[in-house]
Amino acid sequence: MRALILFLSLALAAPLAAQDSLPPAPYAYRQLEDPAKEKAAQDLMMTLRCLTCQSQSIADSDAPMAGDMRNQVRERIARGEDPEAIRAWLIERYGDWVSYEPRVTTMTWPLFAAPVVLLLLAAIIVRKRFTRARAQGGKS
Repeated sequence: MRALILFLSLALAAPLAAQDSLPPAPYAYRQLEDPAKEKAAQDLMMTLRCLTCQSQSIADSDAPMAGDMRNQVRERIARGEDPEAIRAWLIERYGDWVSYEPRVTTMTWPLFAAPVVLLLLAAIIVRKRFTRARAQGGKS
């Protein structure tokens, strides 16, 4: 029974160990030779969220996933792709959450509209209370 548990533990842990033992992608930690292209890549990487860390951009993260994403960004910038096309590709691949600059879509518009609706509702409530208090204050 112990041998079976040990075997299952090793079998399940092997893929996890394999992920971290892969060599980093070529452009994960190496910059592009063209300073203008590297600046474009850095600017884009600062606006993309690390899917592993979640609180860091891919430019700041040391996670292997962020390194792979940096590599993808730099390779595509080196080939001459537009940064916004790269962002669109990453959003299509990983979802809207990957970008620190969210888009207004049919799924996200309530998130953008909710603060405005709440402020309008609060203004209406405050106005009604002040007018009611003023009306009651004038009658006494």
